[in-house]
Amino acid sequence: MTAQIIDGKQVASQMRAELKTEVAELKKENIVPGLGVILVGEDPASQSYVTAKERACENIGIYSDDNRLSADITQKELLALIDKMNNDPKINGILVQLPLPDHINESEILLAISPEKDVDGFHPTNIGKMVAGQKAFLPCTPHGIIQLLQRSGVKIEGAEVVIVGRSNIVGKPIANMLIQKAPTGNATVTVCHTRTKNLAEHTKRADIIIAAAGRPNTITADMVKDGVVIIDVGVNRVDDTTKKKGYRLAGDVDFEAVKEKASLITPVPGGVGPMTITMLLYNTVESAKIAAGK
Repeated sequence: MTAQIIDGKQVASQMRAELKTEVAELKKENIVPGLGVILVGEDPASQSYVTAKERACENIGIYSDDNRLSADITQKELLALIDKMNNDPKINGILVQLPLPDHINESEILLAISPEKDVDGFHPTNIGKMVAGQKAFLPCTPHGIIQLLQRSGVKIEGAEVVIVGRSNIVGKPIANMLIQKAPTGNATVTVCHTRTKNLAEHTKRADIIIAAAGRPNTITADMVKDGVVIIDVGVNRVDDTTKKKGYRLAGDVDFEAVKEKASLITPVPGGVGPMTITMLLYNTVESAKIAAGK
């Protein structure tokens, strides 16, 4: 058996085409979804990521308010900008690119974003609603994983799911989503992590494995059963002298070996990654619709 590849780029492209059509229809009613973007400092990875988000906004017709700020901005000044965006009707979503400089309290900044404009899904209000099974903006990467599973025809209800990783960004929220009484839930979920004893005992019984530990080769072929569905969230730099940059990107899963046992598997890159920005766009459009009473 060789696994079918879950092509995140293809699914993301399909969703963005759907969103582009939806935005065009909203504009006929003078509703223009807007995303306020804040980037502090000149971290190259953050700059690249924010640029990709802005291009994606432009591509589907979302208004983007781009704010690239000096690394020495004060916390007071940053909070003032967020307050301004909270009260700007043209802005439906606010994105503060992390990490922030050391002199700025990230938790306080994220808490300052209005829950109604928290399109990253990180505000405690939205996290609480998610856990309670209420309508909320869902964190983008976990929500993207749900979309990949759904659109690949994977049955979630009743499935044994093992999540390897317990971060606030991926592990915890995806576990909460998958146990909800909902069409995208009703799974039996086990959360494992770096302190889990005998990890393979858990992963061998899984119908679906979501690897988000941040360590290459955390999941190897001897740790999975035949026909498993693999969602690899990890993005790790692995030394590779054959590459111009001296490294290659690898996930948390031994892709070449595991794909011979899995039924479906996401590659790295090109799997989960493209979905994260797509779900940010999705949340921004949803926010605009809510603000317009739709």
